[in-house]
Amino acid sequence: MDTIDRQILECLQVNARISNAKIARKIGMAPSGVLERIRKLEERGVIRGYDLDVDPKQVGLGVLCYIFVKADKYLDVGVLAAIPEVLEVHHIAGEDCFMLKARVADNEALGTLLETRITALDPVISTRTTIVLSTVKETTRLPLNPDEEEFNG
Repeated sequence: MDTIDRQILECLQVNARISNAKIARKIGMAPSGVLERIRKLEERGVIRGYDLDVDPKQVGLGVLCYIFVKADKYLDVGVLAAIPEVLEVHHIAGEDCFMLKARVADNEALGTLLETRITALDPVISTRTTIVLSTVKETTRLPLNPDEEEFNG
């Protein structure tokens, strides 16, 4: 992956709906060259998809929490990943086995999630939950060109 690929990715991270022509103007390439590079990035799995950024509060999922899960034997992570409220599943080192990022409507919904979906799993022996009071920064953008500000807008 070269500098041009990184510039294209940075443009797409800012606005996945940006036209190839606009990217081409920003980085000084022909639109057909940009399209070809994007297709290659998709084929190689560098670009995994194009996601929509929805405001969780606007759709009734205003409570963000992290759930640390400890299990006493093998726990199928696919079961955790299949829970709709769980946005991320991380296998972690330390006292706990997994860290889940979840979004729910309210504390009652969180209690139901913990009781009926997570602690009800046979190998789960404990959970610890941290509720986020406010979020200063939340992004999926990777720092591809951390020293270059010109492609950030």
